[in-house]
Amino acid sequence: MKIKRKEIVKYTIFIVLLLFVLIYPVQIYQLFMNLLGIVMPLILGGVLAYALNILCVRIEKHLFPNTKYRWLQGSRRGIAILLSVIIVILVMTGVFRLVLPQFVSALTDFFKSIPAMVSDISSLAEKLNSHSAVPDQLKAININWTSVQSKVMKFLTSGVSGLFGSTFKIVTSLAKGIFNALLAITFAIYILATKEKLTAQVKKASRAFMKPKHLEKTSYVLNITNKMFSSFIVGQVTEAFILGTLCALGMFIFKFPYALPVGAFVGITSLVPIFGAWAGGAVGFLLIAVDSPLQAVLFVVFIIVLQQLESNLVYPRVVGTSIGLPGIWVLTAITIGGGLGGIVGMLLGVPVAATIYQLFKNETNRRLESQIE
Repeated sequence: MKIKRKEIVKYTIFIVLLLFVLIYPVQIYQLFMNLLGIVMPLILGGVLAYALNILCVRIEKHLFPNTKYRWLQGSRRGIAILLSVIIVILVMTGVFRLVLPQFVSALTDFFKSIPAMVSDISSLAEKLNSHSAVPDQLKAININWTSVQSKVMKFLTSGVSGLFGSTFKIVTSLAKGIFNALLAITFAIYILATKEKLTAQVKKASRAFMKPKHLEKTSYVLNITNKMFSSFIVGQVTEAFILGTLCALGMFIFKFPYALPVGAFVGITSLVPIFGAWAGGAVGFLLIAVDSPLQAVLFVVFIIVLQQLESNLVYPRVVGTSIGLPGIWVLTAITIGGGLGGIVGMLLGVPVAATIYQLFKNETNRRLESQIE
Protein backbone atom coordinates (compact mmCIF):
# COMPACT_ATOMS: atom_id res chain seq x y z
CA MET A 1 0.00 0.00 0.00
CA LYS A 2 1.40 3.36 -1.01
CA ILE A 3 1.63 5.89 1.81
CA LYS A 4 1.15 9.51 0.85
CA ARG A 5 3.77 12.08 1.72
CA LYS A 6 1.17 14.18 3.53
CA GLU A 7 0.30 11.27 5.82
CA ILE A 8 3.99 10.66 6.59
CA VAL A 9 4.42 14.28 7.67
CA LYS A 10 1.24 14.15 9.76
CA TYR A 11 2.22 10.98 11.61
CA THR A 12 5.78 12.23 12.11
CA ILE A 13 4.56 15.43 13.75
CA PHE A 14 2.20 13.44 15.95
CA ILE A 15 5.01 11.09 17.10
CA VAL A 16 7.34 14.02 17.83
CA LEU A 17 4.69 15.77 19.91
CA LEU A 18 3.93 12.54 21.77
CA LEU A 19 7.63 12.08 22.57
CA PHE A 20 7.85 15.64 23.88
CA VAL A 21 4.88 15.00 26.18
CA LEU A 22 6.42 11.76 27.47
CA ILE A 23 9.92 13.19 27.97
CA TYR A 24 9.07 16.65 29.34
CA PRO A 25 5.65 16.28 31.06
CA VAL A 26 6.41 18.71 33.92
CA GLN A 27 7.74 21.45 31.65
CA ILE A 28 4.82 21.10 29.24
CA TYR A 29 2.34 21.21 32.12
CA GLN A 30 4.01 24.34 33.51
CA LEU A 31 3.95 25.97 30.07
CA PHE A 32 0.27 25.08 29.72
CA MET A 33 -0.56 26.59 33.14
CA ASN A 34 1.35 29.80 32.29
CA LEU A 35 -0.53 30.15 29.02
CA LEU A 36 -3.80 29.42 30.80
CA GLY A 37 -3.05 32.18 33.32
CA ILE A 38 -2.41 34.65 30.49
CA VAL A 39 -5.61 33.88 28.58
CA MET A 40 -7.80 33.36 31.67
CA PRO A 41 -9.25 36.92 31.58
CA LEU A 42 -10.30 36.28 27.97
CA ILE A 43 -11.86 32.93 28.92
CA LEU A 44 -13.74 34.57 31.79
CA GLY A 45 -14.82 37.33 29.41
CA GLY A 46 -16.24 34.74 27.01
CA VAL A 47 -18.10 32.99 29.83
CA LEU A 48 -19.43 36.33 31.11
CA ALA A 49 -20.52 37.31 27.59
CA TYR A 50 -22.41 34.02 27.22
CA ALA A 51 -24.23 34.51 30.54
CA LEU A 52 -24.99 38.20 29.90
CA ASN A 53 -26.22 37.43 26.40
CA ILE A 54 -29.16 35.46 27.86
CA LEU A 55 -30.34 38.59 29.69
CA CYS A 56 -29.29 40.94 26.89
CA VAL A 57 -31.38 39.12 24.25
CA ARG A 58 -34.50 39.31 26.43
CA ILE A 59 -34.02 43.03 27.08
CA GLU A 60 -33.26 43.82 23.45
CA LYS A 61 -36.54 42.22 22.31
CA HIS A 62 -38.51 44.75 24.33
CA LEU A 63 -36.55 47.85 23.29
CA PHE A 64 -38.34 49.86 20.61
CA PRO A 65 -39.75 46.75 18.83
CA ASN A 66 -41.92 48.74 16.39
CA THR A 67 -39.83 51.85 15.90
CA LYS A 68 -39.14 53.11 12.40
CA TYR A 69 -36.22 55.33 13.41
CA ARG A 70 -32.94 53.78 12.35
CA TRP A 71 -30.94 55.50 15.08
CA LEU A 72 -33.18 53.87 17.71
CA GLN A 73 -32.81 50.49 16.01
CA GLY A 74 -29.04 50.94 16.01
CA SER A 75 -28.94 51.86 19.69
CA ARG A 76 -30.89 48.83 20.90
CA ARG A 77 -27.82 46.60 21.30
CA GLY A 78 -25.82 49.16 23.22
CA ILE A 79 -28.70 49.98 25.57
CA ALA A 80 -29.41 46.28 26.15
CA ILE A 81 -25.76 45.58 27.02
CA LEU A 82 -25.62 48.58 29.34
CA LEU A 83 -28.85 47.60 31.12
CA SER A 84 -27.68 43.98 31.48
CA VAL A 85 -24.39 45.02 33.10
CA ILE A 86 -26.16 47.54 35.35
CA ILE A 87 -28.72 44.94 36.50
CA VAL A 88 -26.02 42.40 37.40
CA ILE A 89 -23.91 45.02 39.21
CA LEU A 90 -26.91 46.35 41.15
CA VAL A 91 -27.96 42.87 42.25
CA MET A 92 -24.45 41.91 43.39
CA THR A 93 -23.87 45.28 45.07
CA GLY A 94 -27.22 45.14 46.84
CA VAL A 95 -26.59 41.66 48.22
CA PHE A 96 -23.08 42.38 49.45
CA ARG A 97 -24.16 45.71 50.88
CA LEU A 98 -26.77 43.87 52.90
CA VAL A 99 -24.41 41.13 54.08
CA LEU A 100 -20.91 42.59 54.40
CA PRO A 101 -21.56 45.24 57.12
CA GLN A 102 -23.28 42.69 59.38
CA PHE A 103 -20.63 40.07 58.63
CA VAL A 104 -17.73 42.42 59.40
CA SER A 105 -19.47 43.60 62.58
CA ALA A 106 -20.09 40.02 63.72
CA LEU A 107 -16.51 39.02 62.94
CA THR A 108 -15.16 42.04 64.86
CA ASP A 109 -17.32 41.24 67.90
CA PHE A 110 -16.21 37.62 67.73
CA PHE A 111 -12.49 38.49 67.81
CA LYS A 112 -13.08 41.03 70.57
CA SER A 113 -14.73 38.34 72.68
CA ILE A 114 -11.85 35.86 72.26
CA PRO A 115 -9.66 37.17 75.18
CA ALA A 116 -12.60 37.11 77.61
CA MET A 117 -13.65 33.67 76.36
CA VAL A 118 -10.14 32.26 76.80
CA SER A 119 -9.94 33.78 80.28
CA ASP A 120 -13.31 32.27 81.27
CA ILE A 121 -12.28 28.83 80.00
CA SER A 122 -9.00 29.10 81.90
CA SER A 123 -10.75 30.06 85.15
CA LEU A 124 -13.30 27.26 84.73
CA ALA A 125 -10.55 24.72 84.13
CA GLU A 126 -8.66 25.82 87.24
CA LYS A 127 -11.82 25.53 89.37
CA LEU A 128 -12.55 22.07 88.03
CA ASN A 129 -8.97 21.02 88.66
CA SER A 130 -9.16 22.08 92.31
CA HIS A 131 -12.64 20.65 92.92
CA SER A 132 -12.92 17.83 95.44
CA ALA A 133 -14.90 15.66 93.03
CA VAL A 134 -12.01 15.50 90.59
CA PRO A 135 -10.04 12.22 90.89
CA ASP A 136 -6.56 12.37 92.43
CA GLN A 137 -5.01 11.13 89.17
CA LEU A 138 -6.29 14.22 87.36
CA LYS A 139 -5.24 16.50 90.21
CA ALA A 140 -1.76 15.09 89.93
CA ILE A 141 -1.57 16.52 86.42
CA ASN A 142 -0.27 20.00 87.04
CA ILE A 143 -1.48 22.29 84.28
CA ASN A 144 -0.44 25.91 84.28
CA TRP A 145 -3.61 27.44 82.86
CA THR A 146 -2.16 30.94 82.93
CA SER A 147 0.65 29.73 80.70
CA VAL A 148 -1.87 28.05 78.38
CA GLN A 149 -3.86 31.28 78.16
CA SER A 150 -0.76 33.34 77.36
CA LYS A 151 0.29 30.88 74.65
CA VAL A 152 -3.16 30.92 73.08
CA MET A 153 -3.21 34.72 73.06
CA LYS A 154 0.31 34.79 71.64
CA PHE A 155 -0.77 32.42 68.87
CA LEU A 156 -3.78 34.57 68.01
CA THR A 157 -1.69 37.76 68.10
CA SER A 158 1.04 36.32 65.91
CA GLY A 159 -1.59 35.03 63.49
CA VAL A 160 -3.16 38.47 63.19
CA SER A 161 0.23 40.17 62.87
CA GLY A 162 1.21 37.63 60.20
CA LEU A 163 -1.99 38.43 58.35
CA PHE A 164 -1.26 42.14 58.37
CA GLY A 165 2.39 41.44 57.57
CA SER A 166 1.35 40.07 54.21
CA THR A 167 -0.65 43.20 53.35
CA PHE A 168 1.54 44.01 50.35
CA LYS A 169 0.98 40.58 48.86
CA ILE A 170 -2.77 40.84 49.43
CA VAL A 171 -2.93 44.31 47.85
CA THR A 172 -0.90 43.12 44.84
CA SER A 173 -3.18 40.11 44.30
CA LEU A 174 -6.25 42.33 44.70
CA ALA A 175 -4.97 44.81 42.13
CA LYS A 176 -4.22 41.98 39.69
CA GLY A 177 -7.69 40.55 40.27
CA ILE A 178 -9.35 43.92 39.62
CA PHE A 179 -7.34 44.38 36.41
CA ASN A 180 -8.27 40.89 35.17
CA ALA A 181 -11.93 41.51 36.05
CA LEU A 182 -11.98 44.79 34.10
CA LEU A 183 -10.29 43.09 31.16
CA ALA A 184 -12.83 40.26 31.24
CA ILE A 185 -15.76 42.69 31.37
CA THR A 186 -14.34 44.73 28.48
CA PHE A 187 -13.83 41.58 26.41
CA ALA A 188 -17.37 40.41 27.21
CA ILE A 189 -18.88 43.72 26.13
CA TYR A 190 -16.89 43.61 22.87
CA ILE A 191 -18.18 40.07 22.16
CA LEU A 192 -21.79 41.11 22.83
CA ALA A 193 -21.50 44.21 20.67
CA THR A 194 -20.10 42.31 17.68
CA LYS A 195 -21.56 38.83 18.17
CA GLU A 196 -23.17 38.65 14.71
CA LYS A 197 -19.90 39.58 13.01
CA LEU A 198 -17.90 37.12 15.12
CA THR A 199 -20.43 34.36 14.43
CA ALA A 200 -20.22 34.99 10.69
CA GLN A 201 -16.41 34.86 10.81
CA VAL A 202 -16.42 31.56 12.72
CA LYS A 203 -18.91 30.02 10.27
CA LYS A 204 -16.85 31.20 7.29
CA ALA A 205 -13.65 29.72 8.74
CA SER A 206 -15.47 26.48 9.57
CA ARG A 207 -16.73 26.10 6.03
CA ALA A 208 -13.21 26.71 4.72
CA PHE A 209 -11.40 24.18 6.93
CA MET A 210 -14.02 21.50 7.71
CA LYS A 211 -15.77 18.97 5.55
CA PRO A 212 -19.54 19.54 5.16
CA LYS A 213 -20.34 16.28 6.97
CA HIS A 214 -18.14 17.16 9.95
CA LEU A 215 -19.42 20.74 9.96
CA GLU A 216 -23.03 19.54 10.11
CA LYS A 217 -22.34 17.21 13.06
CA THR A 218 -20.36 19.89 14.91
CA SER A 219 -23.13 22.45 14.43
CA TYR A 220 -25.71 19.95 15.68
CA VAL A 221 -23.71 19.21 18.86
CA LEU A 222 -23.03 22.91 19.48
CA ASN A 223 -26.71 23.80 19.08
CA ILE A 224 -27.73 21.15 21.64
CA THR A 225 -24.95 22.31 23.99
CA ASN A 226 -26.00 25.95 23.70
CA LYS A 227 -29.64 25.06 24.40
CA MET A 228 -28.74 23.02 27.49
CA PHE A 229 -26.32 25.59 28.95
CA SER A 230 -28.64 28.57 28.41
CA SER A 231 -31.59 26.65 29.89
CA PHE A 232 -29.43 25.62 32.85
CA ILE A 233 -28.41 29.22 33.59
CA VAL A 234 -32.04 30.41 33.46
CA GLY A 235 -33.17 27.53 35.67
CA GLN A 236 -30.30 28.01 38.12
CA VAL A 237 -31.05 31.72 38.55
CA THR A 238 -34.75 30.93 39.03
CA GLU A 239 -33.94 28.26 41.62
CA ALA A 240 -31.55 30.59 43.48
CA PHE A 241 -34.26 33.27 43.66
CA ILE A 242 -36.77 30.73 45.01
CA LEU A 243 -34.36 29.40 47.64
CA GLY A 244 -33.28 32.87 48.78
CA THR A 245 -36.91 33.94 49.10
CA LEU A 246 -37.87 30.80 51.05
CA CYS A 247 -34.88 31.26 53.36
CA ALA A 248 -35.76 34.90 54.11
CA LEU A 249 -39.46 34.09 54.65
CA GLY A 250 -38.62 31.16 56.93
CA MET A 251 -36.27 33.30 58.98
CA PHE A 252 -38.96 35.97 59.33
CA ILE A 253 -41.50 33.35 60.44
CA PHE A 254 -39.16 31.80 63.02
CA LYS A 255 -37.92 35.26 64.08
CA PHE A 256 -34.26 34.72 63.28
CA PRO A 257 -32.17 37.90 63.07
CA TYR A 258 -30.62 39.11 59.79
CA ALA A 259 -33.40 37.47 57.75
CA LEU A 260 -33.07 39.71 54.67
CA PRO A 261 -29.25 39.77 54.31
CA VAL A 262 -28.87 36.04 55.02
CA GLY A 263 -31.70 35.15 52.61
CA ALA A 264 -30.11 37.31 49.89
CA PHE A 265 -26.68 35.79 50.45
CA VAL A 266 -28.07 32.24 50.45
CA GLY A 267 -29.76 33.05 47.14
CA ILE A 268 -26.51 34.29 45.57
CA THR A 269 -24.43 31.34 46.80
CA SER A 270 -27.13 28.96 45.56
CA LEU A 271 -25.98 29.74 42.03
CA VAL A 272 -23.52 26.94 42.82
CA PRO A 273 -25.79 23.87 42.53
CA ILE A 274 -27.04 22.11 45.68
CA PHE A 275 -24.02 22.79 47.90
CA GLY A 276 -23.85 26.57 47.40
CA ALA A 277 -26.55 27.17 50.01
CA TRP A 278 -24.30 25.66 52.68
CA ALA A 279 -21.84 28.54 52.21
CA GLY A 280 -24.66 31.04 52.72
CA GLY A 281 -25.85 29.04 55.73
CA ALA A 282 -22.36 29.19 57.27
CA VAL A 283 -22.35 32.99 57.01
CA GLY A 284 -25.84 33.11 58.52
CA PHE A 285 -24.73 30.88 61.40
CA LEU A 286 -21.80 33.18 62.18
CA LEU A 287 -23.97 36.30 62.11
CA ILE A 288 -26.63 34.79 64.39
CA ALA A 289 -24.14 33.07 66.75
CA VAL A 290 -22.68 36.41 67.84
CA ASP A 291 -26.13 37.51 69.07
CA SER A 292 -27.51 34.17 70.26
CA PRO A 293 -25.71 30.79 70.07
CA LEU A 294 -29.00 28.96 70.71
CA GLN A 295 -30.70 30.67 67.77
CA ALA A 296 -27.64 29.88 65.65
CA VAL A 297 -28.06 26.17 66.41
CA LEU A 298 -31.77 26.38 65.57
CA PHE A 299 -30.86 28.18 62.35
CA VAL A 300 -28.60 25.26 61.39
CA VAL A 301 -31.56 22.90 61.86
CA PHE A 302 -33.70 25.22 59.72
CA ILE A 303 -31.11 25.45 56.92
CA ILE A 304 -30.65 21.65 56.91
CA VAL A 305 -34.40 21.11 56.46
CA LEU A 306 -34.58 23.84 53.80
CA GLN A 307 -31.57 22.37 52.00
CA GLN A 308 -33.14 18.91 51.94
CA LEU A 309 -36.35 20.32 50.45
CA GLU A 310 -34.33 22.28 47.91
CA SER A 311 -32.09 19.35 46.93
CA ASN A 312 -34.85 16.79 46.56
CA LEU A 313 -37.88 18.81 45.45
CA VAL A 314 -37.13 22.32 44.19
CA TYR A 315 -33.81 21.88 42.36
CA PRO A 316 -34.55 18.71 40.36
CA ARG A 317 -37.94 20.08 39.29
CA VAL A 318 -36.91 23.66 38.45
CA VAL A 319 -33.49 23.04 36.91
CA GLY A 320 -34.13 19.46 35.79
CA THR A 321 -37.33 20.45 34.00
CA SER A 322 -35.71 23.44 32.27
CA ILE A 323 -32.97 21.25 30.76
CA GLY A 324 -35.00 18.05 30.38
CA LEU A 325 -32.75 16.05 32.72
CA PRO A 326 -34.38 13.68 35.25
CA GLY A 327 -33.78 14.52 38.92
CA ILE A 328 -31.69 11.42 39.60
CA TRP A 329 -29.23 12.42 36.87
CA VAL A 330 -29.10 16.00 38.17
CA LEU A 331 -27.92 14.77 41.57
CA THR A 332 -25.52 12.30 39.94
CA ALA A 333 -24.01 15.00 37.72
CA ILE A 334 -23.49 17.36 40.66
CA THR A 335 -21.86 14.63 42.77
CA ILE A 336 -19.47 13.50 40.02
CA GLY A 337 -18.74 17.06 38.84
CA GLY A 338 -18.00 18.24 42.37
CA GLY A 339 -15.69 15.28 42.98
CA LEU A 340 -13.75 15.90 39.76
CA GLY A 341 -13.63 19.70 39.64
CA GLY A 342 -14.88 21.21 42.88
CA ILE A 343 -17.15 24.25 42.51
CA VAL A 344 -16.41 24.58 38.78
CA GLY A 345 -17.26 20.90 38.36
CA MET A 346 -20.58 21.42 40.15
CA LEU A 347 -21.42 24.34 37.86
CA LEU A 348 -20.55 22.46 34.67
CA GLY A 349 -21.68 18.98 35.72
CA VAL A 350 -25.42 19.49 35.18
CA PRO A 351 -25.36 21.20 31.74
CA VAL A 352 -22.68 18.79 30.47
CA ALA A 353 -24.73 15.81 31.67
CA ALA A 354 -27.86 17.34 30.12
CA THR A 355 -26.06 17.77 26.80
CA ILE A 356 -24.83 14.15 26.80
CA TYR A 357 -28.27 12.94 27.85
CA GLN A 358 -30.02 14.86 25.05
CA LEU A 359 -27.51 13.74 22.38
CA PHE A 360 -27.82 10.12 23.51
CA LYS A 361 -31.62 10.38 23.61
CA ASN A 362 -31.80 11.85 20.09
CA GLU A 363 -29.42 9.22 18.71
CA THR A 364 -31.37 6.42 20.38
CA ASN A 365 -34.65 7.67 18.90
CA ARG A 366 -33.05 8.05 15.47
CA ARG A 367 -31.75 4.47 15.48
CA LEU A 368 -35.07 3.04 16.63
CA GLU A 369 -36.92 4.94 13.92
CA SER A 370 -34.47 3.69 11.28
CA GLN A 371 -35.03 0.08 12.46
CA ILE A 372 -38.80 0.51 12.12
CA GLU A 373 -38.45 1.85 8.60
